[in-house]
Amino acid sequence: MPYLESLKVFVRVVELGSITSGGRDLRLTPAVASKRIKELEKRLDVRLFNRTTRKLSPTDVGRTFYEHAKQVVQSIDDAEAAISGFSQSPRGIVQVTAPLGVGKRLVAPLIPEFVDLYPEVSVRLRLSDRKVDLLEDGLDVALFVGRPPDSNLKLRKIMDTPRILCAAPSYLERHGVPQIPDDLKRHNCLLLRYPRSPEWYWTLSTSEGPKRMDVSGSYDSDDGDVLTGWACAGRGIINKPRFDVAEHLANGTLVEILPETPPEPAVFGCLYPHRRFQDSKVRLFIDFLLKRCREKLA
Repeated sequence: MPYLESLKVFVRVVELGSITSGGRDLRLTPAVASKRIKELEKRLDVRLFNRTTRKLSPTDVGRTFYEHAKQVVQSIDDAEAAISGFSQSPRGIVQVTAPLGVGKRLVAPLIPEFVDLYPEVSVRLRLSDRKVDLLEDGLDVALFVGRPPDSNLKLRKIMDTPRILCAAPSYLERHGVPQIPDDLKRHNCLLLRYPRSPEWYWTLSTSEGPKRMDVSGSYDSDDGDVLTGWACAGRGIINKPRFDVAEHLANGTLVEILPETPPEPAVFGCLYPHRRFQDSKVRLFIDFLLKRCREKLA
């Protein structure tokens, strides 16, 4: 088992780029993670990493060993997943990621409920509005709102959710209410932006079909909740799933604009590697999440 644990640490250190990150991902201290790497190098009698004060990178031997080690670790994970359904109760860790707003308001409150049902399962929730790589980051399930990505991942759709454009009354009083989509070109549009972000433009649904609007503004962020805060403060117009701003619409902090030409609807769903669905705890979590999200959003 110590050798297997060392292999797992080694694989995650290579994938995450540091001993601290690799250890944290496996809930080990940096000291323990470093010890595992040293034990592995001693056993193999090779140097697996080039170390400097600023960077840790695998040696040529380390890269070769990684390609084989990750297959060993994955095979063991698959073997455990294949027999997990025969256990009296699911156990282990489910790694989950979700967008910030959806994660805070919808997913996070449901996780204690799931753990109460399956107390031997631990759920690790990572929230980010950036794109993630499930396989590279070692994740089991990723919630998303938007267009389903083209990938080999499996998709379970929770529902199609309408998106809306909205702004604070104070902003509209100062700058006027857009009457047609082209009016957005002279308004301050608040954009969700990060490397490889899709929101350099908005696509609106019109009677003539989808209309691409190249919008711009003085503010952008990689955190959707920050954009909502700026919109509530009267700083511009946001493009959001309706359920994500429902409370602000209900209390009048934000008002919908251009309701006749709304943004194209988004898919709200979850992605997962096909093999993960063999694991009973992952399968149970996905089924639970879909059922409870649909109930809450109905």
